[in-house]
Amino acid sequence: MPFVRISLIKGRSPDDLAALADSVHRALAETFRVPRDDRFQVIHQHDPEELIYNRHYLGGPRSADFVLIHMTAGKPRTRQTKQTFYQRVVALLAQAPGIDPEDVMVVISTTESEDWSFGGERMSMIDTAPEVSS
Repeated sequence: MPFVRISLIKGRSPDDLAALADSVHRALAETFRVPRDDRFQVIHQHDPEELIYNRHYLGGPRSADFVLIHMTAGKPRTRQTKQTFYQRVVALLAQAPGIDPEDVMVVISTTESEDWSFGGERMSMIDTAPEVSS
């Protein structure tokens, strides 16, 4: 149930934006075992002066193709799972839409099940969970 915010400088084509979103979700499905239809993403496009980043801090060099991916996940993942995701997402983004791995920054935050409501007044992840008999 991750929610993904993707931030980048304005100017990419609609096809590039679709490939970007598809690659991120594919990496999540493959490494975090997210169902294919569990997809919630927002793409934020910014003027160059609105997306501020250091071109060399802990990596780089970064270009104007810099992409910040901030994912809010519903449960913690292991260190190895996160590392596998980082590797897979940059590999897929390098293929489509062609983003250099040094231009990809990922931040993962986790939440509790009661922090999610997918509609109505429901705590969706709790209200829809199967009952456990003792």
